[in-house]
Amino acid sequence: MITATPLQDQPVDPHFYNADYFERGVQTGVSGYQNYSWMPELTLKMAHYMVMLLPISSEETVLDYGCAKGFLVKALRTLDVDAEGVDVSPYAIGQVAPEVRDHCHLVAHSGDPAVFRREYDWLVSKDVFEHMTEPELDALLANARRRVKRIFAVIPLGRADGTGFVIPEYDRDATHVTVRPADWWNQVFARNGWRTNRFTHSFKGVKDSWTRAHPEGNGFYVLVRD
Repeated sequence: MITATPLQDQPVDPHFYNADYFERGVQTGVSGYQNYSWMPELTLKMAHYMVMLLPISSEETVLDYGCAKGFLVKALRTLDVDAEGVDVSPYAIGQVAPEVRDHCHLVAHSGDPAVFRREYDWLVSKDVFEHMTEPELDALLANARRRVKRIFAVIPLGRADGTGFVIPEYDRDATHVTVRPADWWNQVFARNGWRTNRFTHSFKGVKDSWTRAHPEGNGFYVLVRD
């Protein structure tokens, strides 16, 4: 069992994302997760609005980077979207439902060639980039530029004064190692060849309750290759 707490700006050992993290995060003090499970009323709604509003056409392919237990992959495939997922957590990938097990894969790190098994129209990544260090982000974004047309990234935002996340609850996750404001993220995307085509603080169907409580706590980025 991994017990050491990750440090800000330091890579997280993938084995930290274990049962304590996903099922007992509140009790163990390492995350906000508690019995992380399939909730179709939320995940199908989220997938529906992604398809409608990004939009994602029926002919396009999607890679969910940081798919965890594969819930968004399952939801997108239920809507007839050709979706796959990858994650660094052996525990989470081991919990993927049988119906999407062949579509979710374990990868070693963000620069692993196995991340991109083929070319994709979209890379979707929700609440994942803040778990990655700057070099890990650079590796993913640089490789994605060769294999992906567009990115939809949902990112908890840090305060401009560096005192933590805009939404205080996000500070409770020990694996949130990158805490940065919106402009910082734009700079990282730009230097890796991605242009911010659309930025908002809300996106219907995705993190609606957080948006209502903290209107500027999250960033929703649509990126295109520069």
